Amino acid sequence: MGNGEADLLAGPLRGGEARDAGVVYTMAYGDQPALTCEMVEWARISGFDVVAAGKGTKYLPSYHGSTPDTVWEHYGLTAEQACAAGMNSRMFNSFLDGTKSAIEMAAIANATGLTPPPDGLRFPPCGRDDLAHVLRPAAVGGQLHHRGQVEVVSSLERDGRPVPNDLRWGVYVVIEAPNDYAAACFREYGMNTDDTGRYSAMYKPFHLIGLEVGVSVLSAGLVAKPTGAAREFVGDAVATAKRDLSEGESLDGEGGFTVYGKLLPAPKSLERGALPIGLAHGVTCRRDISAGEIVGWDDVECDPTLEAVRARREMEARFA
Repeated sequence: MGNGEADLLAGPLRGGEARDAGVVYTMAYGDQPALTCEMVEWARISGFDVVAAGKGTKYLPSYHGSTPDTVWEHYGLTAEQACAAGMNSRMFNSFLDGTKSAIEMAAIANATGLTPPPDGLRFPPCGRDDLAHVLRPAAVGGQLHHRGQVEVVSSLERDGRPVPNDLRWGVYVVIEAPNDYAAACFREYGMNTDDTGRYSAMYKPFHLIGLEVGVSVLSAGLVAKPTGAAREFVGDAVATAKRDLSEGESLDGEGGFTVYGKLLPAPKSLERGALPIGLAHGVTCRRDISAGEIVGWDDVECDPTLEAVRARREMEARFA
């Protein structure tokens, strides 16, 4: 499954059907969700408690309002340079406005059982050496809402300054020592830890997308093992208004001018009747929607006969 949007839309449903049929349904190795799942699996097999897992990106709160017309200035490019390089403004805007981060963290949650924060990703600024300090629960001095959470760290401070030793292109897992012996090993083998010595982190600084997908092919073909796969509906990326939207206005989906994807726990998404970001394209608003408001199924005219809509509704009913 090389399409994260499709995996999020109905992956927990289709993944289960694939397993029942004896087929390997797998994430694509090289994409950040599969690499993160690998690190979570390593940590759990090794006996460590997984406190947090996720990836890095370039983020500022203002980026949620970015559009294809404004995206290139945030990448330090002109529209002409981007066009000459064959770069797609909507795709790159989905990286910047938070949508891709929401989709990928939901995919990790659905594959690992780690859970999203209750009201969206916080994108704390954090470098590689500070992962164990920043990404520990708030109850012990960190910035996590809870243990066992997915989160994305930003390569920029909130004032725009670059974070030293950022993890913009990489993935990470934060672990806690289950006992004093493990904590002593953290210290003796030079791992970066928080001030208690009990929290540490492992990370991979880069990912190479399609160049690494052969790992998934061989894993599936030779040992019938996925490199990460959705197993339950834990997280969701829901359509959220970038600006005030008017009744009768058409949504233009991921990376566009009207909505971005926000990560929510799946139970909260179901309770609010939220529209998944993957279906927020070409649908018409039934009412005025304020900037920052989550768009619901009832807020738009959506064709219930579309295969994607039917699959999504079936998954929601299955996991409600």
